[in-house]
Amino acid sequence: QVQLVESGGGLVQAGGSLRVSCAVSGRTMSRYLLGWFREAPGKEREFVAAIGWSGGTTYYAGSVKGRFTISIDNAERTVYLQMNSLNPEDTAVYTCAAGLTTTIGLPNKKQKYSYWGQGTQVTVSS
Repeated sequence: QVQLVESGGGLVQAGGSLRVSCAVSGRTMSRYLLGWFREAPGKEREFVAAIGWSGGTTYYAGSVKGRFTISIDNAERTVYLQMNSLNPEDTAVYTCAAGLTTTIGLPNKKQKYSYWGQGTQVTVSS
């Protein structure tokens, strides 16, 4: 089993920055991909970013590329999402997910991930 606990959400003004964290516990994660998804009111959950446990490969949605950075601290077993130049359209519940790299599917697909956290609210005011 894998447990994922997000933290760091909050309220920020447009143009500001925020970092959310995902603490990972449970089994050895060396074969896992860690991802961030977000779900805004009335919209479907969408992919934001993903990273391999080694930190060597990253993936980003086009809407956040150049503004968001995903990183991982293996010693702390924590995945971070640094969000810069935030705008109101980034308002959503941000959820961390984990899935085996061998699971069929692309890193930006929900079906790739077997474990999900509870999410943390990020609100960007205009």
